Amino acid sequence: MLPKIETKSLAEINKFQERKLRKSIDYISKKSPFYKKLFNEHNIDPVRIKTLEDLQNIPFTTKSDLQTYNDDFICTEKNKIIDYITTSGTLGDPVTFAMTDKDLNRLAYNEAISFYCSGITSKDILLLTTTLDKRFMAGLAYFMGARLLGAGVVRVGAGIPELQWDTIARVSPTAIVAVPSFILKLIEYAEKHNIDYQASPIKKAVCIGESIRNSDFSPSPLTQKINEKWDIQLYSTYASTEMGTAFNECQYQIGGHHHPELIITEFLDENDQPVKEGEAGEVTVTTLGVEGMPLLRFKTGDICHHYTESCKCGRNTIRLGPVIGRKKQMIKYKGTTLYPPAIYDVLNNIESVEEYVVEASTNEIGTDDLLIYLSYKSGAKQFDEKDIKDHFRAKLRVTPKISFLSKEEIMKIKFPATSRKPINFIDKREKYQ
Repeated sequence: MLPKIETKSLAEINKFQERKLRKSIDYISKKSPFYKKLFNEHNIDPVRIKTLEDLQNIPFTTKSDLQTYNDDFICTEKNKIIDYITTSGTLGDPVTFAMTDKDLNRLAYNEAISFYCSGITSKDILLLTTTLDKRFMAGLAYFMGARLLGAGVVRVGAGIPELQWDTIARVSPTAIVAVPSFILKLIEYAEKHNIDYQASPIKKAVCIGESIRNSDFSPSPLTQKINEKWDIQLYSTYASTEMGTAFNECQYQIGGHHHPELIITEFLDENDQPVKEGEAGEVTVTTLGVEGMPLLRFKTGDICHHYTESCKCGRNTIRLGPVIGRKKQMIKYKGTTLYPPAIYDVLNNIESVEEYVVEASTNEIGTDDLLIYLSYKSGAKQFDEKDIKDHFRAKLRVTPKISFLSKEEIMKIKFPATSRKPINFIDKREKYQ
């Protein structure tokens, strides 16, 4: 399932996308209440939007727009909407997305070609450790994509290592879709209960929700910890509900591949200008082929590098580097710019640390403050506060405040009743309240 367009030259890909863009603009200008108003207010003639460069004449769409004018983005009659999906609300109020039958087919196609990019075939059986309920897109997308690909699926859902290992013994899945830190928990459970995980049929893992690569594509501390224990191939993926599209690694593991038939991607600096290849920029997307809620120039808030050189896998599409962080989550601490993933990497590299939550706040002089709540593994060597700070000083050149809590206390912070995802970062800064 390697789409032919992904092997074409960048010039051919651009022309292909421009044809798709013109169709999308025509559809949106007639069907979207939000964009009709936007075009009128900014005197934009949709007919003049013909090239990728012309997109720059259209104002950005933000998460705030989606939260404030959610229903105005819907382009179809209510009876055409098949499924309602809600974003996780990590950076604000959740947004509901209306999906038509065509959109669900697009979602399945995206995941099928993304899985295929990461070495999943019709011969595989996928163990899904993500939920298919609670209005969550990811689990639904993985299930439909695997089905379209012809792969087997076993839907276990999140958590419960005992059930995961029981399922592995019963069904013999060959690949797993999971948050990488949960793979570590599976390993720990197996070691504690004398399960020979090295003999497991699982040989591949599509890793979601957490980065497994450093910015140079070398294995992150989390990846190293997994592979020191378990010899499985780890593949990174980046996606969001808003774009309905994924960027998966291929076997060469040098960035997630872009699907030009599904999405136009820009990378912008702090002044909203395109960045050069290799420079960090905010991922900004225009969806293609979406019927229910298409988006133009949506700013994801995610900061990444991008690369345009051809890949040895045969694809010539843009490749997306690991997410450095979210623009809104950038921390200026003691003169150093930090993103939460860099803090997670330090903590993941301390063997005795079991759970943690990072909290940013505003101090009495109006600057960013940083506090880390952490707990130790039972029976592990416990570092004192100075030891932990030395790790941060060595890796990030700054030392946050540390608060030691029990695992139970941290889990209450990390899994609030209102969230579908574990919360690793809490932002209490005044500017984000």
